[in-house]
Amino acid sequence: MSAVIELAGIEYWREGRPVLRDFHWRVERGEHWAVIGENGSGKTTLLNIVNGYLWPRTGQVTVLGAQYGSTDLREHRRRIGWVTSSIGRHLVAIRPDETALEVVVSGRYAVIGLWHGPSADDQARAMGILAAFGGADLAARPFRTLSQGEQQSVLLGRMWMAEAELLILDEPCTGLDLRARERVLTALRQLCAQGQCPTLVYVTHHVEEILPIFTHALLIKDGRALAAGPKAEVLNGGRLSEAFGVDVDVRWQSGRPWAMVV
Repeated sequence: MSAVIELAGIEYWREGRPVLRDFHWRVERGEHWAVIGENGSGKTTLLNIVNGYLWPRTGQVTVLGAQYGSTDLREHRRRIGWVTSSIGRHLVAIRPDETALEVVVSGRYAVIGLWHGPSADDQARAMGILAAFGGADLAARPFRTLSQGEQQSVLLGRMWMAEAELLILDEPCTGLDLRARERVLTALRQLCAQGQCPTLVYVTHHVEEILPIFTHALLIKDGRALAAGPKAEVLNGGRLSEAFGVDVDVRWQSGRPWAMVV
């Protein structure tokens, strides 16, 4: 069986300088990965390459068995769910009156904005997903009126509605207060516990967000894969100190790593 993600020898340049260099990464089925690195390390570029929005200068990209360069990326992207803050801004700009429920339902069709009323089955499933993310009471409210934490819960619900095979979460807790962050993380853990969880890739620079459901970790430093493998082997003080350029101590509590600057 093919890997979910396989990047081999990737290089990507921007404005005459390398952003990713000799990058290799393989994600097997049944694994859930956390991707960690400081700002500017290359995380967002990596995600854009996996989604087929950026093309590497050299190397080979294979995602869900499809080799990029010989597949229809427009259709292929329907198999990938991606949550990023830019999607929320795009929704507000294009469909300012769309409700939270409609935003979630639209994830099933991989579109921005619904052009027809949702079916009863779609509404029921979307309401169940909203409830799982603690947002059942948001269903009828316009998305643009929600707080940042509420919008993020709705966008995660939209991603889950798509029933994608690969889900990529690009710093989904950025800007959230402690309560909102833990609500989002709890919902993610509970949904995966229900079974048939798609492969997850969770991008962050806050290691305490890495839940027990994540099996592996990838550390990025200056456009290179500094370390990749089972999370207990990667998320240690030595590796994180090298990745972030400060002395870090790591302690594990309730299956989550907590980093402290020494």
